[in-house]
Amino acid sequence: MTITEDIRYVGVNDHAVDLFEGQYVVPNGMAYNSYVILDEKTAVMDTVDIHFTQPWLENIRAVLGDRQPDYLVVQHMEPDHSANIANFLRAYPQAVVVASAKAFAMMKNYFGDDYEDRRIVVGEGDTLTLGKHTLTFVTAPMVHWPEVIVTYDSYDKVLFSADGFGKFGALDVEEDWACEARRYYIGIVGKYGAQVQALLKKAAGLDISIICPLHGPVLTENLGYYINLYDIWSSYRPEDKGVVIAYTSVYGNTKAAAELLAQKLTEGGAKVTLTDLARCDMAEAVEDAFRYDKLVLATTTYNADVFPFMKEFIHHLTERNFQNRTVALMESGSWAPMAAKVMTKMLEGSKDLTFAETAVKIQCALNDESRAQIEALARELLA
Repeated sequence: MTITEDIRYVGVNDHAVDLFEGQYVVPNGMAYNSYVILDEKTAVMDTVDIHFTQPWLENIRAVLGDRQPDYLVVQHMEPDHSANIANFLRAYPQAVVVASAKAFAMMKNYFGDDYEDRRIVVGEGDTLTLGKHTLTFVTAPMVHWPEVIVTYDSYDKVLFSADGFGKFGALDVEEDWACEARRYYIGIVGKYGAQVQALLKKAAGLDISIICPLHGPVLTENLGYYINLYDIWSSYRPEDKGVVIAYTSVYGNTKAAAELLAQKLTEGGAKVTLTDLARCDMAEAVEDAFRYDKLVLATTTYNADVFPFMKEFIHHLTERNFQNRTVALMESGSWAPMAAKVMTKMLEGSKDLTFAETAVKIQCALNDESRAQIEALARELLA
C-alpha cells in the first residue's frame, strides 16, 4: 500500500486471533500496522505481532529491495507491536533503534538487551532528519502505556499515532470505522481520557493531513470527524441520546421488568438498547454505556450482593471513569432486595452522575406496584 510518494504500508492482517488482548472478541480479525519512510535514510515505523515475523520482513524487503534500513522507530512496546524488534535487528544489524527511555527499559525486560550500542533515545520535541523528511517526536505517556511516543512527519504532514485512532478489524474487511474504533478506545484506552486530551491538545498545533495508526485503516479524509469523536470519548461526554438497559435475570422476572421498561421508552420515542449481561459481549455493553446519555441497571439481589455479571459490568464502567450520565436503578429480590444499595455504593466514586428519582423494586415478580414504578421511570427518562 502506498500512503504517500515516500511512505509505504508494510503491516499484516491477523484472521487467526479470536480474543485480542485475551478478552476482546474480534470477528473481523486484527491489523498490526507498520510503515516504511523512504528518503536519503530510511525508517521503519514499529514492528508487528510475533506470529507474523516472516510476512512482515518480506513486506519490508519488497519495499526496500537491497537497501538497508537506517532506523527502527519504536513508538509503543506492547507485544503486538514490539515483538519483532530483536528479529528485525538480527536481520538488519546496521539499523539503529529510536525510542523513548522507558521503551528501552522495557526492551531490556522483553529481550534481555536495551541496545545501548545502537540506539537513539528521544523525548518531547526531539527530531530525526531522514533527508527531506524530518520526524518530530511527541511524548504520549499513558496513551495507553507509559513509554508511548507518537511521530510527526512535517514533509508529508503525517501523524504516526501509535495506538491512537486505532480500531479492531483487519484491513481486508469493510466495516464501519466508528463502531469498532469506539469499542477499541473505550475498552483499551478509556481509563486514560485526561492523557488523551493532553495529546489532542499537542496534535492541535500540528498541520496533519494523514493519520497512520498501529491498528485499523490509514485515515486520509475528513480528519475532523475522527478527532471530534476522540475528543468526545476522552472527555467522557455522551456521543448520542438514548437509554441503555443492562440487566441480569435468574428466572426471568427481572428480564420481564427490563423488557417492559424498554417497551415504554420505545413507545415514547427513545432510542433503546436492551442488553442481557449474562449473554452479551461485555465490551459491547460497556461501549453502549459510554455512547449514550442514560443507563438503567436492572439486577437481582444475589448472596446479599448483586448478580455477578452486573458486578463485572459496573466494575468495567468505574475502572474506565464512567461519568456525566443519568443512571436509573431497578432491583429484584425474593425476600430482601438490596441490589440498588449495592450498585449505588459501587458507583459512588463516579463523577457527575445524576440518579433518577424513581426507584423500581420487584419483589419476586412484577405486580401492579412495580409496573406503576416502571411507568413512572419511563416518564422520567423521557422527560
